[in-house]
Amino acid sequence: MTALSTPAALDADVASAPPGERRPYKALEPTRGGKAARAVLLFLAAVVTLFPFYAMVVLSLKPTGAIVMPEALLPWPISGEAYEHVLGAESVLRWTLNTAVYSIVSVVAVLFLASLAGYAFARKRFPGKEVMFWSFIAMIMVPYHVTLVPSFIVISEAGGVNTYWGLILPTLANAQAVFLMRQFIKSLPDELFEAAMLDGCSEWRMYVSMVLPLIKPILATLGVFVFLWHWNDFLWPLIVGQSSDMRTLTTGLASLNAENAPLNVVLAGSVVAFVPIFMAYLVGQRYFTEGVTMTGVKG
Repeated sequence: MTALSTPAALDADVASAPPGERRPYKALEPTRGGKAARAVLLFLAAVVTLFPFYAMVVLSLKPTGAIVMPEALLPWPISGEAYEHVLGAESVLRWTLNTAVYSIVSVVAVLFLASLAGYAFARKRFPGKEVMFWSFIAMIMVPYHVTLVPSFIVISEAGGVNTYWGLILPTLANAQAVFLMRQFIKSLPDELFEAAMLDGCSEWRMYVSMVLPLIKPILATLGVFVFLWHWNDFLWPLIVGQSSDMRTLTTGLASLNAENAPLNVVLAGSVVAFVPIFMAYLVGQRYFTEGVTMTGVKG
C-alpha cells in the first residue's frame, strides 16, 4: 500500500533536497512559453509608449517643408533650424520664463502650506478639527471645471488677469497635498513629539527642525507631481494669461499651432517643454521609492 505524503513530509523532502532543487512552488512558475509571451507583451507596450516621443523628436529635427509619412519617421536628414527658430524667438523664452515662475513658485507655496496644514491636522487638537479636515478633503470630489468660472470672476475683479499672482493664487489650496501630508505626519512616532515637547521645543522649531527633515520623501514626491501639473496646465493659464507676454508654454505652443506654424517648429517647442518635466522626474524618481518604502514600514 502506498503511503500518503503529509505536509510535514513534503516540507522535509524540500528541506533535504539540494539547494538548487528546492522549488516547492515549481508548478506556479511560468513556463518558457509564458516568459517569452510576457517579454513580447512588455516589448510591445514599450514600443507603443515610446513611439510618440520618438516621432516628436525625429519630426522636430526635419527641415521645414512638406512632411511625407512614413518616410519622415526615418532619423535622416537632420536639421536644427526648428530649434534655432524656437530658442531664438523672444516669445518662446518669455513663455518659458512664465511657466517656470508659475510652476516653481506654486510648488514652494503648495508644499509649505500643505505641510503646515498637514502638521496641524495630524498633531494638534482644536475644536472642529475633524469637521474642518473632511470638509476640506471633500473639495477633491468637486470637479475642477465647476470652480473655474467663479475663480476667474474673483481674480478678474481683484485685477489678477495677466499677472503672476492671478495665475498662482487659486492653485495653492491643494486638498490632495494636505491629505497626503497629514497621513504621512500622522504615521511618525509619537515619542519624537513627546521628547521634543519635554525639551521645550516651540511649535515652529518642532516643525522646522524635526517634521520637515522627516517628511523629505513625501515633500519631494508631491513636489514633482505639483510641478508636473503646473508645467502642463493649460486651461487656467489660457483664461488668466490673455496677453502674449503672459502665456505659458502650453498656451503659447497652442497659439503657434493655431497660427499654422510649421510642424517641425511646433514639435521643437514641445521637445523644449518636455525636457524640464523629464529632468524633474529624474531628480525625484528615487524619492518615489523611498517614500513608498517608508510609508509601508510605518504602516
